[in-house]
Amino acid sequence: MFSECKFPVPWGHVAAKAWGPSEGHPVLCLHGWLDNANTFDKLIPLLPRDYYYVAMDFSGHGLSSHRPAGSPYHFLDYVTDVRRVVAALQWRRFTLMGHSMGGSVAGMFSFLYPEMVDKLILLENLGFLLAPEDTEAWRKSKRMVIDRLLNLEAKQQTPKARSPKAALQRLLEANRHLTAEGGAILLQRGATETPTGLVYNRDMRVHTQSRESFTVEQCVKLLQKIQDRVLIIVAQDGLLVPHKLDSGNHFVKALLEAFESSLKEHIQLVSVPGSHFVHLNEPEMVSGIISNFLTAQNTRARL
Repeated sequence: MFSECKFPVPWGHVAAKAWGPSEGHPVLCLHGWLDNANTFDKLIPLLPRDYYYVAMDFSGHGLSSHRPAGSPYHFLDYVTDVRRVVAALQWRRFTLMGHSMGGSVAGMFSFLYPEMVDKLILLENLGFLLAPEDTEAWRKSKRMVIDRLLNLEAKQQTPKARSPKAALQRLLEANRHLTAEGGAILLQRGATETPTGLVYNRDMRVHTQSRESFTVEQCVKLLQKIQDRVLIIVAQDGLLVPHKLDSGNHFVKALLEAFESSLKEHIQLVSVPGSHFVHLNEPEMVSGIISNFLTAQNTRARL
């Protein structure tokens, strides 16, 4: 059983759902880009029951309010969403668990507020977004953020309504790692029924987000600051498998190599069978690993 939560923010509210006793050790769960809090629906019931799990919807996602008109979605704004929710919950120290983009948000928060995070769990994410390797690529990425935002504002398109079947099919086409069951779970919170059909809840402006990115060297230095409390789970058929990455992603390979060399003793890096959404499609593949990490007094203990 879970309960719904709403946290007031200046532009509306941040929505969330919670499992477990409110007096239990707090765990904040962060979903991936274009997803929502339902991404943890199948995993959390398999985790230790004496913890208090809160899975939030980032602004512009799920049941959370969209940002005000004219506002882009900066990566640091998602980190601020986390800080707002934590303040509302009055948590002083807690565990962070993030999937995909949520892992990058969790990594950034842990670096900025290391005194607040006791453990960090990254699902299909290495903790940070990596910077383009040349100046021209960086310039183009920043220009694209501005142009996309202005283009969306100029079009002022009404969100398209789809039949439940078509809405699910569109979601699965855009997420080849999702199963039909997983897609239906995300759609329950990710769309609203209207007289003409289902309309996706997400704000189209989330496609224009401006990232806070780092070099491999910076990532390593930042991760070293929280090195005793990090678990990274990578799916064997996910988005971070070294031999399946295209040449443009060799910085991910470099970061993985850094884990294996300088950070191997400090960060638990575990590979499991499954895809990018393994925690939703096959939660039993990761639930035991996460449970052991949550309950271990010495987080360097073997899993």
